[in-house]
Amino acid sequence: MQPNYHSKTLGTRAADLVMTLHEKRRAVFSVRDVQEITGFDAKAAANFVATLIKRGIATRLKTGLFTLVPFELGREHEYLGNPYVVAKELAGAANYYLSHASAMDLHGMTTQPQFIVYVTSTRQYRPLTVLGTEFRFVRCKPDQLFGVEAQWIDKSERIAVSDLERTVIDGLRQPAYCGGFSDVARGFWIRRDALNVERIVDYALRLNVGAVIRRLGYLLEASGTDAPAEIERLRTRLTTTYQLLDPTLPPEGRRLARWRLRLNVTPEEIEAIRST
Repeated sequence: MQPNYHSKTLGTRAADLVMTLHEKRRAVFSVRDVQEITGFDAKAAANFVATLIKRGIATRLKTGLFTLVPFELGREHEYLGNPYVVAKELAGAANYYLSHASAMDLHGMTTQPQFIVYVTSTRQYRPLTVLGTEFRFVRCKPDQLFGVEAQWIDKSERIAVSDLERTVIDGLRQPAYCGGFSDVARGFWIRRDALNVERIVDYALRLNVGAVIRRLGYLLEASGTDAPAEIERLRTRLTTTYQLLDPTLPPEGRRLARWRLRLNVTPEEIEAIRST
């Protein structure tokens, strides 16, 4: 049955709550927020929110977490809002940042629409789908939480996102979360003029993952980056083990001794990215 738009008319208490949430810039809110604003106990606050949901004033994102539905949406009763803001709230009190394909999107490193939101966090969370949007969480050790910056997502909300260099590093570590090595290389090429080569090499060496060091060295050379000293820093950390250039693809292609890589993405494919 189609909900009645007039059911969204706010009573005094609901109006006070909505106004206070807006003043606090809390479009996404919890039962605890409702308790603090209204003075209700936990049960009364939960019942109050249930009424707001029934009337289309709020939408449940997950147990205990909700978002306000803009009145301009009329009869619409379900509303996600900005998925990157929702991701921040889903991460809760944990150290987090928007990462991988989501960070590439935020940095203008991709031309493809994104349907999955990637969040790197120091806590382990299960994947979650909210109103058709999938949120995936990547575990990060506390000492690996670096290369993060704040970014305003709108006039009132700020989120944590990997900086350009860390975005590339994360993509090289886990290409599957970015569409594969070729998409990471494309993002690198799109933003190459803004990337700090010394910083990205520092990040790779600090992370100390052999596959990342190999893939970054190859990417720098394949993209024509003129930074011989930085490339040599990477080469000094190579071991004899070979890694796949793209772990999402079959283990085929020639071996490149210089970077201890098996090139299952051909140099011609990488060159084609540079020409587009």
